[in-house]
Amino acid sequence: MPKKETSAIREASLRQHLLELLTGGHAHAAFDAAIKNLPIALRGKRPKGAKHSPWEVLEHMRIAQWDILEFSRDAAHQSPDWPSGYWPATPAPPGSNAWDKSVRAFRRNLKTLRELVADPSSDLYARIPHGDGQTLLREILLVADHNAYHLGELVLVRRLLGAWK
Repeated sequence: MPKKETSAIREASLRQHLLELLTGGHAHAAFDAAIKNLPIALRGKRPKGAKHSPWEVLEHMRIAQWDILEFSRDAAHQSPDWPSGYWPATPAPPGSNAWDKSVRAFRRNLKTLRELVADPSSDLYARIPHGDGQTLLREILLVADHNAYHLGELVLVRRLLGAWK
C-alpha cells in the first residue's frame, strides 16, 4: 500500500477513534446515561462526602467544554477567570429551565467538537495560531479526558444521593 494511502487510512482511523472517545460509553457511562432520570429535587443537592452537586458538575462540564471549543476556533475568545468562572455560583440550578438549558448547550458544543474532528479539512496536528503550542488534537483529548473525569464524578454523586441504578 502506498505511503500516502496508509497515511489517509490512519488519519481516518484516528478521527473515528476521537469521535468515539468524545461520545463516551465504552469504558465509562456516556453523558446521556449519567444525567438520565435524575430527579429535579436532587440536582442541587451536595451529598455528604462530595464537594459538588449534580448541577455544579454539569455546569462545570458545560463551561469547560465550551471554553475549550471556543479557544480552539476563535482567536478573540476570552476564557473565564480560573477557577471561579468555571463553576456555577450556587449548588442548585438558578431556575426551573437552567438544567435543561445547560444539557442542551453541552450537547450542542459536543456536536460542534465532533463536527470539527470529522471535517477532513480540520488539521488535527497544526498549532492553534493564538495558543501556546496547543493543537486541535490536544484540545479534543483534553475535552474527552475532562468529560470522562467529571462524568465519573457525576455518577458517584448520584450514587451518594441514592439516584444511580
